[in-house]
Amino acid sequence: MAIKFEVTKECKKTKARLGKLFTPHGTIETPVFMPVGTQATVKAMSPQELEKAGIKIILSNSYHLYLRPGHNLIAQAGGLHKFMGWGGALLTDSGGFQVFSLGKLNKVNDEGVFFNSHLDGSKHFISPEKAMEIQIALGSDIAMAFDECIPYPSGRYQAEVAAWRTVRWAKRCQEAHPDDGGQSLFGIVQGGVFRDLRIESARKLVEMDFLGYGIGGLSVGEPKSLMYEVLDYTVPCLPADKPRYLMGVGAPQSILEGVVRGVDMFDCVLPTRNGRNGSLFTSSGKLTITNAKFKDDFTPLDQHCQCYTCQKFTRAYLHHLYRAKEMLGPILGTIHNLYFMSNLMEGIKLALRKDRLLEFKEEFLANFQS
Repeated sequence: MAIKFEVTKECKKTKARLGKLFTPHGTIETPVFMPVGTQATVKAMSPQELEKAGIKIILSNSYHLYLRPGHNLIAQAGGLHKFMGWGGALLTDSGGFQVFSLGKLNKVNDEGVFFNSHLDGSKHFISPEKAMEIQIALGSDIAMAFDECIPYPSGRYQAEVAAWRTVRWAKRCQEAHPDDGGQSLFGIVQGGVFRDLRIESARKLVEMDFLGYGIGGLSVGEPKSLMYEVLDYTVPCLPADKPRYLMGVGAPQSILEGVVRGVDMFDCVLPTRNGRNGSLFTSSGKLTITNAKFKDDFTPLDQHCQCYTCQKFTRAYLHHLYRAKEMLGPILGTIHNLYFMSNLMEGIKLALRKDRLLEFKEEFLANFQS
């Protein structure tokens, strides 16, 4: 079945809302954070550990899986869910961001993107139609339309060209994507930091009636205040009865700012990457566990956390693991950071149910010193 989305409660003081996202692989309450499983795995996490952390939907990267091991091989394995042993929902990105950020570009035109693989230099071409072919083979619950993501800062001309190309590519993605009630397709709003381009991009995509809408091209180096300003005028342009997905954003503070502006879905590598590097989220802010002061600290990582890491191990032990470069350190750190993100989203939803989201935001930000 295609996804369905239902708004179950709207905040009285903000644009935030509670919702339910019904997918072929389970129902997800929103707002939701999606960990990134770049290469058919969330680094340092087994599917079982993801489930224990309360994760019900993850994101995988079409660009990486197209290059290795190949989308056709994954299709032969029965699709991405079966290939990676994941029973929850899956969203795949189109590969647009990775093509522009990782691949050595040769040429971009209205037909698509010619690039060299960052792995071995081999030449490739991805068009909107190819992006759909890849994601259909992967069999994700939600596929994203192919888009052109520009860096920050970019001039108006570059932003305008990319925005209108993304709209044209979105139409081609729709035409290439089967309307069979299975995989659902989301469009992506672009337009840089230019208000009129964002609003017009959203308007044209809404006319195409996608099942959901991504907000792309943010968290690419612009000041946070500018990102929030873009959200202020972009989110209201998107349908109230469709999920809104802020792409590539995962800092706790930014998630809260996105939620109060009406965003339902988020993804980012930040919590898992930080977990592997020893930058751990706690109720009082980020903590660098490799710092010498934790060498003989026999307290839990976060006394308010109920995750496996915090219930079983001390800061001193974690400090030792990271300094000794033992693989258990990044595993335990990632378990904790994803548990922290799940708890944050549950806290947001509880606050919404009790009509105290702004109070929750104020309390969280007062304690969380990044």
